[in-house]
Amino acid sequence: MTVAAKNIPITVFRTPSEMQAWSRDRRREGKTIGCVPTMGALHDGHLSLIRASAAGCDETIVTIFVNPTQFGPDEDLGKYPRDEASDLKLAVAAGATSAYCPAVEVMYPENSSVHVVEVNISTGLCGESRPFHFRGVTTVVSKLFNACLPDRAYFGMKDYQQLLVLRRMVRDLDFLLEIVGCPIVREPDGLAMSSRNKYLTDKARVDALCLRKGLDIAEQAFENGIRDPKVIGEMVRDSIKQVESAEIDYIECRDAEDLSEIETIENPAVVALAVTIGKTRLIDNTVLSPDKERKDV
Repeated sequence: MTVAAKNIPITVFRTPSEMQAWSRDRRREGKTIGCVPTMGALHDGHLSLIRASAAGCDETIVTIFVNPTQFGPDEDLGKYPRDEASDLKLAVAAGATSAYCPAVEVMYPENSSVHVVEVNISTGLCGESRPFHFRGVTTVVSKLFNACLPDRAYFGMKDYQQLLVLRRMVRDLDFLLEIVGCPIVREPDGLAMSSRNKYLTDKARVDALCLRKGLDIAEQAFENGIRDPKVIGEMVRDSIKQVESAEIDYIECRDAEDLSEIETIENPAVVALAVTIGKTRLIDNTVLSPDKERKDV
């Protein structure tokens, strides 16, 4: 199926066999393939990933699929924003050359019973309050990789735990591709871009800035020589608690490579947090590195 977007055609595939055939053809031509998995509702954060893929690969596949298996029973699956036509136009403008947009019944046929599970990096932080979330993520992303057959896949560092989980999955299951982590894209006032920002009321939007302010405090404390992760975490917590609407899920300072607990910051560490503002759960993070030249991992 071909969809016109700003007078630029983009081929949209709906089944894994069609997507695989296209990718194999491109590989036979000697082209490199980048993949940007998304759940749609594209914003500038997603578009930065598509642009990064377009800059580094000959072809870029954007996938659009709202994955039901990574939502909990009381989460926002039903109201998650969906506008495929708009997303495709944005994706093409950013450099996507094809799209994979399967239906739920294609991704999860009747009696599906196989899941991909990571049991170490995924267990804390978001995995604590969302126990089936990462099982849904690893399962759907492995299926997307098998359909798209990319050389590289691009993910944002806002979902830091997800990035590390997927890197471990690719390593342990011998996927022939590279996971590329890309910097967090923020609004001018510092709020990390997220599809869920659309849920915020005007007041909640202002209150949500407490996440970035808390991370600023962590960065400043680190620059001032504080290396105790618990002290840094408490400083961030004290700041966010000043916002009445903020309900803290977690604030943790962990090893940046594998999210293990640390007693002091000697190597790169990530300060990761999840905070619900009103009814909207938001995540954010910053990496603290003794090596000033290294801000991302």
